[in-house]
Amino acid sequence: MPNFNPIFTLVPRSAWATITAANAAKDGTGTTFLVVTADAVQGGNFLGLVGEPLGTNVATVCRVFLNNGLTPLTAANNSLIGQISLPATTLSEVSTANIQPMERTFNRPLPPGYRIYVCLSTAVVAGWQITGLSGDY
Repeated sequence: MPNFNPIFTLVPRSAWATITAANAAKDGTGTTFLVVTADAVQGGNFLGLVGEPLGTNVATVCRVFLNNGLTPLTAANNSLIGQISLPATTLSEVSTANIQPMERTFNRPLPPGYRIYVCLSTAVVAGWQITGLSGDY
């Protein structure tokens, strides 16, 4: 019988968070934001992140944590898998002076129920919209 649902076919999934708060913890605890959840049965693939500044912000770092599907408030459930420098940004309403977004590819398989959380190392004023891009198997 043919396989009608091959494992390499991904069902797209996205989630996002608007972040202004700081979190100095490097173990995934504290104020973090869920941006990816893998399918509970088949797992998924964490494709990457897109960060869009929402106005004027100081420079900061976006920390990315892999979570085993349990509470992120327990450090043993999280692993720091990436840090992305986010530049200081200045809002401009001039159409020729857009603020550059951040994009980072991960392309990592996720076991069933695993999650990706993000946070910022420094508080910002306007915020960053961080979108997680993933797919379920």
